[in-house]
Amino acid sequence: MTTIAEAGQDGVSAPTTRQLFTGFLGIGLIGFGGVLPLARRMLVDDKAWLSPQEFADLLGLCQFLPGGNVINMSVAVGMKFRGWRGALAGILGLTAVPTAFVIVLGVLYDRYSTDAHVQHLFAGLAAASAGLLIGMAWKMLKPLLKRPVALLVVLMLFFAVAMLRVPLIVAMLVLAPVSILLAWRFGQ
Repeated sequence: MTTIAEAGQDGVSAPTTRQLFTGFLGIGLIGFGGVLPLARRMLVDDKAWLSPQEFADLLGLCQFLPGGNVINMSVAVGMKFRGWRGALAGILGLTAVPTAFVIVLGVLYDRYSTDAHVQHLFAGLAAASAGLLIGMAWKMLKPLLKRPVALLVVLMLFFAVAMLRVPLIVAMLVLAPVSILLAWRFGQ
């Protein structure tokens, strides 16, 4: 399998397997809940391994695949730069420490879930997660504002899922070919 082992975007050196592991390990260590904004910051802003457009395109693919978006992203980015070793490094880096935390937190939650303080804590975490999601959605939408056809597909998907309550997989199966056709037809 061919990998991009020479250079990333804008002449930035492609990450080594170790860098992939430690980069995704950092996301796994600091991220609880929605880590997609953190993954974008690391991949696009901090390390410059991907351009904003590459990230958006790769995220589109990762959302279409079964499984968690960031887990899929760790595999896809690792595969892009270092083949199966990079994919393995990315997913292990991302999941090793959080898996241990989840086991410990699951035991603690089972024991203390009825405590009012714990319930308030989870209400606050939900609000913070919503804020992160809205912030990341805006960052992802900004490049699409210059691409009307892509923006149209986003709006159609939002309308189908949020307003008409069409299951996401059905909406994506219908709109993926439509978006490919529109991009081919209008050159976006």
